[in-house]
Amino acid sequence: MMTDVVESSGSPARNGRPTDADPSGAAASRTGTDDATAAERIGEIRRRIDEIDSTLIALWQERAALSQEVGATRMASGGTRLVLSREREILERFRAELGADGTQLALLLLRAGRGPL
Repeated sequence: MMTDVVESSGSPARNGRPTDADPSGAAASRTGTDDATAAERIGEIRRRIDEIDSTLIALWQERAALSQEVGATRMASGGTRLVLSREREILERFRAELGADGTQLALLLLRAGRGPL
């Protein structure tokens, strides 16, 4: 019985041999499929994912910098390090929109802006 196995490099192999559809095995190593149409579509989707990831990273960095500025401004004026009611608002908004994963994401965002508690 022949089964697909993913090698430690992340590329599929069938008994160590490339397939007939892609003699080099390159498409399968990048996309997990030997089907050229599917591999092309996967490539398009992944390019869009990479664009989104770049945007998310930039937004994360901007948000953290702004949050740090808020905290520094508040503390310089004699205010508290944290405003827990604001953190609860953020946690609730993310939970309402994204569920439990949203709560975890919000906690990470808050930590990026204010540092660990």
